[in-house]
Amino acid sequence: MRIEIVGGGPAGLYFGILLKLRDPGHQVRIHERNAVGETFGWGVVFSAQTLGHFDEADPVSAAEIRARFAWWDDIDIFLRDERVRSTGHGFCGLARVHLLEILERRATQLGCVIAHGADIDDAGLDALSANADLVLAADGVNSRIRARYADVFRPTLDPRRCRFTWLGTDARLPAFTFYFEDTPHGLFQVHAYPFVAEGAEPINGARSTFIVECADDVWRRAGLDTATEAESVTYLERVFAQRLSGARLLPNRSLWRAFPNIRCEQWTCKNIALVGDAGHTAHFSIGSGTKLAMEDVIALANAVTAEPDVAKALATWESGRRADVERLQTSAQTSLEWFEHSRRYLRQGILQFAFGLMTRSKRITWDELEKRDPALIAAVRDEWCTRHGVTTRDPIHTPLKVRALTLPNRIVVSPMCQYSAVDGVPSDWHLVHLGSRLVGGAGLVMTEATAVSPEGRITPGCTGLWNDDQAAAWARIVRFAREHGVAQGDDGPTRPAIGMQLAHAGRKASCNLPWVRAGAALTDSEGAWPIGGPMADAYDAQSPVPMALTIGEIEDVIADFVAAAARARDIGFDLLELHAAHGYLLSTFLSALTNRRDDGYGGDLTGRLRLPVEVVRAVRTVWPAERPLSVRISATEWTPDAMTDEERGVIARSLIEAGADIIDCSAGGVVPQQRPVYGRMFQVPYSDQLRNEAGACTMAVGNIQTADQANTILASGRADLIALARGHLADPYFTLHAAAASGFGAPWPVQYLAAAPRRRKG
Repeated sequence: MRIEIVGGGPAGLYFGILLKLRDPGHQVRIHERNAVGETFGWGVVFSAQTLGHFDEADPVSAAEIRARFAWWDDIDIFLRDERVRSTGHGFCGLARVHLLEILERRATQLGCVIAHGADIDDAGLDALSANADLVLAADGVNSRIRARYADVFRPTLDPRRCRFTWLGTDARLPAFTFYFEDTPHGLFQVHAYPFVAEGAEPINGARSTFIVECADDVWRRAGLDTATEAESVTYLERVFAQRLSGARLLPNRSLWRAFPNIRCEQWTCKNIALVGDAGHTAHFSIGSGTKLAMEDVIALANAVTAEPDVAKALATWESGRRADVERLQTSAQTSLEWFEHSRRYLRQGILQFAFGLMTRSKRITWDELEKRDPALIAAVRDEWCTRHGVTTRDPIHTPLKVRALTLPNRIVVSPMCQYSAVDGVPSDWHLVHLGSRLVGGAGLVMTEATAVSPEGRITPGCTGLWNDDQAAAWARIVRFAREHGVAQGDDGPTRPAIGMQLAHAGRKASCNLPWVRAGAALTDSEGAWPIGGPMADAYDAQSPVPMALTIGEIEDVIADFVAAAARARDIGFDLLELHAAHGYLLSTFLSALTNRRDDGYGGDLTGRLRLPVEVVRAVRTVWPAERPLSVRISATEWTPDAMTDEERGVIARSLIEAGADIIDCSAGGVVPQQRPVYGRMFQVPYSDQLRNEAGACTMAVGNIQTADQANTILASGRADLIALARGHLADPYFTLHAAAASGFGAPWPVQYLAAAPRRRKG
């Protein structure tokens, strides 16, 4: 095969090596625009796992790489005058110029032809593709090949809100090091690591990489937007003088840049493959882009070797590799966003701050960190318990007091519609469903979305609370909670709280049961009823058109919420939640995508907030002052024109000022054109923002699956309560099982004591 490689960085060189190893007859030519030894940046980072891949792919170059590495096991985090060290992480750093030397020497030995100073124009790219069997595009962030065939690759470039510059330093760093320095201009943060082994000579005076990052507005206030490279170095040496202790910062084409998030819908075009930064980037805070690119070409070399047909090989490679890359990009995005918002955590103590940093990308969690560094988790646990005034326990088993109600722990059974009521009356199914969760140990058990009026139901099977028959059936369930509910409090066994969620489905009402025709509107013969919303706009093409509610009808809706809240009060529910999410009535009034009214209930955010705020205020007049009130919101519509961070904060603060105590942070369901970004704990960032910026007590939801994940969210300060739905469908005794696993005693129902797990720890 004739292989043309554009880009003589580590990925391009390594691909040439791997193909020549597999078949010395391959003709491999590498085109690099830079001169020999000329490179941007200083060091690269690899994990032990990545080194294992190198050992397997080419033991010769891997051995030389290993011989030059600076190894470390620790991560140091500096905030104010304190430091936290975490151990057990296993990373290594290498000078980028050394990596290039090793790989170029190896590629040359194996017969690759390397041309430096080769800057290929568009016509040259077309000629390469026409005359080669395979073209590898390893030409980086500013890939000319990606731009040339953009109509096929369909790239998306997302320049982020922080600025960074890649410097070196002659300081000897013993670990991967994070510095956070708050200055009059704002927060500067550093990602630093060694790349020269102990006893080895520095590279152009440098021993460690020193990446400085700050928000764009901080960069501008500091005058760095107009500073020269030398002036930037002088400024940053002053900022980090205490940390550097006399060491120097060293530039190497160290321009300030915004990190470019790059994604491509396709990585292949004819016989061309994009690898590394040419096709996808991952923020430097989760590791090295070099690692990602070299793993790309390992997978590509394997595919090309296994399948002689290049088109089939490229298709196999892309389909097999994409999932791994996208998982890493998702983690990198979460990590990137933590650093974009790191200022919100500066009020935290050093241990909580460090734990949040360590778990920011979700790749490391409470349990994983406890395996790596049990001493750190023990310290985080002790600090948590001291702060909350409890004896030693994991965060999920810690009580939370809201108004006069003390929840015995932080786990919530999320509302789960059962669609099994008759005329809004909960049935025996609801008693069994909720009853089994009420004896499962959770601190709070929520009812399903319960309509405040007949027309507010999603389906004919939805529960309601607009008449006495419904109230009597709910009272039976509340009595069960009082008499048989099981949880664990500070003073021993106690009962869980039970909460009522009140809702009005708005334009998503009058739908069929999900197991009959999911999401389909009822027909007249099936008992359809008129629906209403802020506008006469249907949810989608299959949905009926709602009536735009008049002012009088809006007042009726408020009165319905108040009447239902009064019934919930009299029944004895401990907590009330108002459903203002998922495209139901209050949610559609909140969103600019669904509310374009020109009266006082629409227009700007203040107008769109009016109905939810009026409902909260009105409900507070009948809901007892000692009992908490929660509001569930869709914190994003999952569309390009979704609500902003600022709008989300205004919404939360307005609801709290109106009388809400908890913001339950869900997302989506507002418009059908949404494009959610799913994953573990995928909605937690919204809870994080509202808790740490708006000062809200928050409930986190969204694919939270395990006690480990719940502990991670709580300990890092991203939420106050953790709500699980599907997890509690699979295991009604989730909290009891988690307590047994952690060694924290939890009371099982006396009827089930024979099956209660024994403690595994403690």
